[in-house]
Amino acid sequence: MLQFEQVSFQYPQDDLPMMTNLSFDVENGSFVSIIGASGCGKSTVFRLINGLEKLQTGQIKVNGTPIQQLKQYSAFMPQKDLLFPWRSIAQNICLPMELAGVPKTQQQQKCQEVLEQVGLLAYANKYPKDLSGGMKQRVAFARTLLAGADLLLLDEPFSALDYLTRVDMQEWLLQQWEHYQKTILFITHDVEEAIFLSKQIFVIQDRPFSQMECVQVPLPYPRNRDDLKRADIVELKEMLIQKLRKGVTI
Repeated sequence: MLQFEQVSFQYPQDDLPMMTNLSFDVENGSFVSIIGASGCGKSTVFRLINGLEKLQTGQIKVNGTPIQQLKQYSAFMPQKDLLFPWRSIAQNICLPMELAGVPKTQQQQKCQEVLEQVGLLAYANKYPKDLSGGMKQRVAFARTLLAGADLLLLDEPFSALDYLTRVDMQEWLLQQWEHYQKTILFITHDVEEAIFLSKQIFVIQDRPFSQMECVQVPLPYPRNRDDLKRADIVELKEMLIQKLRKGVTI
């Protein structure tokens, strides 16, 4: 689904490159998390995939085609919901389809379908101020889905939520992933969150980095919170925390 081939990148203001000759693959339909210390380059990976930054060397491909030759191949969901307060929930969700020139009748149909799936059909005519933090993130995810891409990039979408809401949203997100069968790349600082959600976890430890260690999560889907109490999962969590500590400069 996604391939990085010998990708190097450096911000103009930095003395060191962010990454050098980075190569990795993500399989179609996977749920993959990227973890690492602040400033290690997690979000830069997303910016390169989106074409917001220009790589110095190498190629990024989606389904075997360089991204420079593609349109609407990925959709991005940031930490903040970025909903327009003057637009209703339905109007916010329809925005990507409006920009793509989708006919209004088709917009309304798809909007109703996705609102029903995410459990917010009754809020179609409400406004962002009327919704809780978790509900706003559900709307933002629905809008991301309707961008029409099979590759979703989620950058710490639950970091601003309280603990219980974040736990609920993690379980809800897995349900949506299983329903829509998208490929998801997920950035998080929360090791437990990464384990609960992911098939694989990429770990960034160095700067610059030329590889991301790929850790397999030995849990089948569907999952529940009790799975996190398994001895092998507790051991995996501690191992990942130690890896992150090695990458932190105090």
